[in-house]
Parts: sequence; C-alpha cells; structure tokens
Amino acid sequence: MRRVTLFVNGTSKNGKVVAVYGTLSDLLTVASNKLGIRACNLYNGKGGLIDDIALIRDDDVLYVSEGDAFINPQSDGKTSDEISGSQTDWLTLNIGGRLFTTTRSTLVSKEPDSMLAHMFREKDVWGNKQDERGAYLIDRSPEYFEPILNYLRHGQIIVNEGINLFDHSPLSRKEFIRFLLATPTKSELRCQGLNFSGADLSRLDLRYINFKMANLSRCNLTYANLCCSNLERADLSGANLDGANLQGVKMLCSNAEGASLKGCNFEDPSGLKANLEGANLKGVDMEGSQMTGINLRVATLKNAKLKNCNLRGATLAGTDLENCDLSGCDLQEANLRGSNVKGAIFEEMLTPLHMSQSVR
Repeated sequence: MRRVTLFVNGTSKNGKVVAVYGTLSDLLTVASNKLGIRACNLYNGKGGLIDDIALIRDDDVLYVSEGDAFINPQSDGKTSDEISGSQTDWLTLNIGGRLFTTTRSTLVSKEPDSMLAHMFREKDVWGNKQDERGAYLIDRSPEYFEPILNYLRHGQIIVNEGINLFDHSPLSRKEFIRFLLATPTKSELRCQGLNFSGADLSRLDLRYINFKMANLSRCNLTYANLCCSNLERADLSGANLDGANLQGVKMLCSNAEGASLKGCNFEDPSGLKANLEGANLKGVDMEGSQMTGINLRVATLKNAKLKNCNLRGATLAGTDLENCDLSGCDLQEANLRGSNVKGAIFEEMLTPLHMSQSVR
C-alpha cells in the first residue's frame, strides 16, 4: 500500500497523509473529503500535473488544486524575515471591550486548526476589523477568552470562579452565518460536536463542513447544500432536510430517526457516493429522493417511507427494511442480500426485484 501526503495548492501546512488505492478519481475524492475542497488536479512538488495513478510513488508529497494552476508554496514572494516575523509580531485584541496583548505565534502554534489560528496565521487574510488603536475586534466575553489565551500560552487551563465551561446552548442562524462569512471558501470549517439544535440553517451553503457528532436535532436544513459534508454520528433526529443536496455526504452511524428527507439528491454525477452505513433512519420520509449507488449497508430503515426513490445500484446489504414502503422504487442492481424485508411494501416497482438480490 502506498501512502502520500496531501497539501492544498500553494500551502505546506495542515497536510493529510492518505492511502493510495483505486483510480486517480478515487484519490481526488479522498482529497476532497480530507482537505475540505473540491479537488480537481494533483501536482507534484515541481508543479507537474499528475494524470495517472501509476505516476504516484510511496511517500510522495502532492498538492491539490480546485482547478487552478500550481502555486509553489516555497515561492510566495515573502522573504524569510517576513515569514519569521509574521509568527512573532505582537498583537492587541479587543475582546468585548477588554484589551489583550500577545504574539501571533501564541495564537497559531499550539492549536493550528483552531478558529483563532485561522484568523491570525497570515496578516490581513481574514480582513479582521480593528478599533481606533489598531486592536483586533472580537465580539466575545473577555472572561471566557482569558482562560483560552492562558492555555495557548502555557498549556494549562486556569478558570476563574463563576465561569461556566459547559455552556451548550445552541448556535443561532445569525451566529453561524457570521462564521460562514468569515471563513475562506477553501478553508475547512470545523463544527465537530457543536450544538445547532432547532436552528434554521435552510438554504445555506454548508459544503465540506465537518459536523461530526454535532447536535442538529430538529434543525431546518431544507434546500441546504450539504455536498461532501461530514455528518458522521451526528444527531439529525426530527430534522427537516427536504430538498437538500446531499451528494457525497458522510452520515455513518448518524441518528436521523423521524427526520424528513423528501426529494433529496444523494447522486453525484462524478461518481462520489453518499455513505449512510449503520445510520438510524427509523421512520424517515425519503420519498422521491435520488439515491443511485448510495451505501445503506446495515442501516435501520424500519417503518421508513422510500416511495418513488431511485435506488439503482444501492447497497442495502444487511439493512433493516421491516415495514418499509418501497412502492414505485427503482431497485435495479441494488444489493439487498441479508436485508430484513419483513412487511416491506414492493408495489408498482419500476424494475423487477430478482430473488438473487435478497436472501431473506
């Protein structure tokens, strides 16, 4: 097995080590998921375009672009003094009216994937607002920011009396849109474990966002673009995702019991397949959804409504389809081996269901 290190085109930070298997298209799919971008091209360290998987050797360092030309991460026009200085210069932050002075290195070094690191890694990349004294404005409580800054300085969390570290109140639509607007389109937005319960996130562009283990119960996600987002082990119970774009979504072991997913599109023309393996989909309504090639292996779809769905080539092996309504579905070449179809409804099927597709 070959392994390579992937970087976003023009950078040499936050790389991802991945295994190389299958075709070049498979590797681009992995790159999209790992780096949070729409991977189109691969370049070697000298800027050579890689158009064949056989050209990739073990331990190669590759640069992934969204279709733009190769950018040498070592030749971005900065001198070594500028690069060094960008990490050691002093900054003043205005946090809710209180001033904090620290170095850029303190904000970006210890937790390189944090929001603060993304905001201050490079000068003026985010267009951070400043007050009349030049301090960077951040609308947060200074009492809660002080323990964070001390942790970044010396690795210890020291919390003053009266500070509650376990505030799990849900994020609002307004707060989340602020995060979205402040995030470059090529940067991964990490929302892992956050609480969005009951939030209105309808019609938002949520592509490539990491919602792993997030609480999205009862959320309004109608017509949202969740292409290639990571919803692994997320709580989507009772959520409304009608009309959402779920191309290439990862929902392994997620809980979507009682959710509505009518008219959703899971089908990616490029061949990227949605993965809902092991998901809890009890009682979901997925009527009229496009799910060609979807992976529903060992998922639970008991009492679910899948009327008029396109399930061509879907993997339903070991899936619990008890009392599931599959009327009018297209199950051509679908794999139902080992699935539980007790009480399932197969009326008005678009294509005949062969016994070889199901053994129970």
